[in-house]
Amino acid sequence: MHGIDWIILIGSMLFIVVYGVWKTRGQSSVQDFLKGNDSNWFTVGLSVMATQASAITFLSTPGQAFHDGMGFVQFYFGLPIAMVIICLVFIPLYHKLNVYTAYEFLESRFDLKTRTLTASLFLIQRGLSAGITIFAPSIILSAVLGWDLTWLNIIIGSLVIIYTVSGGTKAVNVTQKQQMSIMMGGMAVAFVILVYSLPDGINFSNALEIAGASGKMDILDFSFDFDNRYTIWSGIIGGTFLSLSYFGTDQSQVQRYLSGKSVKQSQMGMIMNGFLKVPMQFFILLVGVMVFVFYQFNPSPLNFNPVAQKSIENSTYFEQYSELENENSKNFEAKKDLIFNYVSAEETEKIALKKAIISAENKDKELREEARQIISQADSTVETNDKDYVFIHFILNHLPKGIIGLLLAMALCAAMSSTASELNALATTTTMDLYKRNNDGETDGHYLKASKWFTLMWGVLAILFACVADLFDNLIQLVNIIGSIFYGNVLGIFLLAFFFRFVRGNSVFIAAIITQIIVIIGWKFDWMPYLWLNLFGCALVILIAVFIQTIWNKPDNELDELEEIGK
Repeated sequence: MHGIDWIILIGSMLFIVVYGVWKTRGQSSVQDFLKGNDSNWFTVGLSVMATQASAITFLSTPGQAFHDGMGFVQFYFGLPIAMVIICLVFIPLYHKLNVYTAYEFLESRFDLKTRTLTASLFLIQRGLSAGITIFAPSIILSAVLGWDLTWLNIIIGSLVIIYTVSGGTKAVNVTQKQQMSIMMGGMAVAFVILVYSLPDGINFSNALEIAGASGKMDILDFSFDFDNRYTIWSGIIGGTFLSLSYFGTDQSQVQRYLSGKSVKQSQMGMIMNGFLKVPMQFFILLVGVMVFVFYQFNPSPLNFNPVAQKSIENSTYFEQYSELENENSKNFEAKKDLIFNYVSAEETEKIALKKAIISAENKDKELREEARQIISQADSTVETNDKDYVFIHFILNHLPKGIIGLLLAMALCAAMSSTASELNALATTTTMDLYKRNNDGETDGHYLKASKWFTLMWGVLAILFACVADLFDNLIQLVNIIGSIFYGNVLGIFLLAFFFRFVRGNSVFIAAIITQIIVIIGWKFDWMPYLWLNLFGCALVILIAVFIQTIWNKPDNELDELEEIGK
């Protein structure tokens, strides 16, 4: 990297940390540190979006589109539906009860053990995700730039810990506005450069046509193929349940909108997220498709992971791999000629040319798959799935000086943004649902100090997990898989609390444990695509709890006189 790139990268990181510490100086109460309650709807909306938009979103999603096209956007189709439900049901209730965490409500509705179990499920799931959020950009930047992976994990985690321990929820909110600007600004710059990098005679409309001819613009899949991860049905149904679970019961998001000045401000922030999230993901995927089009006119490696490439150079498979690269070069030139002919052809000629382009694209996929097999034979420890490396390869090899630093700052800002929200939520849940609930009667200053220590503790644990984590298929999928394993069960517990008035704590507690075991087994043995685990877990815990309560028909003693929630 050039000196100007280092200046932009380091300057952006230090600005975020210093700004977060300075804006939140003087906080003296646990209320300010863990909750806030002074954000307007725009800050709430940006904070919610920035929390979800991790480095994984900006590094892995373009690679997902490069390989598989725009179909991944269907994953987000349930999100606007979930936002409406959360605005109508969750937000008014949380504000009325004046809770710090979503799980406080469960004790008043059920009992302490159900609150503790649900909070613990969140801590496990979000604790793992916090490590992945740090690990994701670290492993990619380490492989591409040659930086030490462990030190990258420590640096990213430590920067986040500094301003999150210092300022709590408010620090997370105020820094996320700046981070979101850098993130979206970086993607916009990359998109503009991609458009202007198209060859003479090829405009943006032609680029979309080329992507469509190669099968990358197939956005909607109405099939009922249960083995297909991304269809409009899995997106609307599974995506709605996943979004309800994530935004309605995950403290990292609940804490963002509980910081709103009022119910209305929180609701407007979530509606903003509902309006903008799908277009934002569409745009990020479109950047990935444009990277695909870019590499139709510019040579690309058979595998974008530089470590995989190096493992071949020092192995006995080098000659075999070189022959494959020569074959790939010939296919690239032939496909490029077909694409130029396709753009200038008459409509009657395009059908035959499109078939030829698809054939060349299939050949490209076959060569890349064969390359992955050879790499695995050369070194079985090397990650051959290169989706997470596609966009960073483009950034480092084809962008001008200065812009590289901006795009790397984008990735690190995204990592810091999500990690800060996660550490803040983990500390809040640990403080309020576990520590204070079992150690009541201390001063406000005591709990403020405890919450800062818990923030530090979770930050260190996240760094440690990041240091021992391993790359898993595609990072954007890994985060969603972990969420899907836990979220359905947690959402089901909350739906039981809201809508099944006769079900009591003992039934829910037993049902939740049984459900979590079954869901983990179902994921392990691949019973269904992971998005459906959200619906499966939610439905299962409700059915089991209702069944147990009906058979048992004995309400918990401490809940006999429970008044309706909301009165």
